[in-house]
Amino acid sequence: MDDIGALMDDVASAAKVATKKTAGILGDDLAVNAEKSTGFVSSRELPVLWAITKGSFLNKLIIIPGVFILNVYLPIAITIILMVGGAYLAYEGVEKIIEFLFHRNQTKREIRPIEEGRRNEELEKIKINDAVRTDFILSVEIIIIALSTVLDQELWLRIAAVSTVAVIATVGVYGVVALIVRMDDVGFKLIKKTEGAGFLGWLGQVLVNSLPVIIRILSVVGTIALLLVSGGIFLHNIPLLSTVELKLPEFVISFIIGLIVGLFTFALVWAVRKTISLFKK
Repeated sequence: MDDIGALMDDVASAAKVATKKTAGILGDDLAVNAEKSTGFVSSRELPVLWAITKGSFLNKLIIIPGVFILNVYLPIAITIILMVGGAYLAYEGVEKIIEFLFHRNQTKREIRPIEEGRRNEELEKIKINDAVRTDFILSVEIIIIALSTVLDQELWLRIAAVSTVAVIATVGVYGVVALIVRMDDVGFKLIKKTEGAGFLGWLGQVLVNSLPVIIRILSVVGTIALLLVSGGIFLHNIPLLSTVELKLPEFVISFIIGLIVGLFTFALVWAVRKTISLFKK
């Protein structure tokens, strides 16, 4: 029992260090996934969130052994995967900004009738797949950062610490997201129970009125987080960028790099789509 206790202490200490290192990316992960997990009918919010959570667990089951194998036999592949994932996150962030600035009215006019004509199950699948795909990229970043903090430890301890961080990341992030998306339901129940009177009635009204504001804030924060995570990936993995001395906070530099990468990727995707459409004609 003493040996088991000592081993658990070692795992807890290593996991604590790794979790501290991934705290920033976990915050970004929360903002991005909260924004992606909203916008469903109330009765479908938790089932959809559970589907995304299961996808997140599956992502990490794939990523953890893959990262350990690549770290031993092909370390350069981890950097390449991070770069590709970073470009995708930057593309998503810039696409949201461009859509908001230039296509907001067009989106409301043209896309909404098409969506209303589809089956709800298809829309759910689209959003779930999109959320799981983004989670995969963020999970790769979390796992690699966690692994980098315990590289000097024994293999079993590395595996245990990284796995612990993966579980904490999934349960913690999606647990908080679940609380956010159910705020209004809790508020409605409080209002109904107290008929809107007293402190609980006031609290229920605050929860109901706060949810739309929180969703809008998370939408903005989620977009910024996509660019920050992307920029951070390129900043920390391209030696030339990390050696350039700029009198700016790191998060500002990361945002600028993410925005530039996103604009370039968006232009590249647009050009490819235009070329394909011309060939089809």
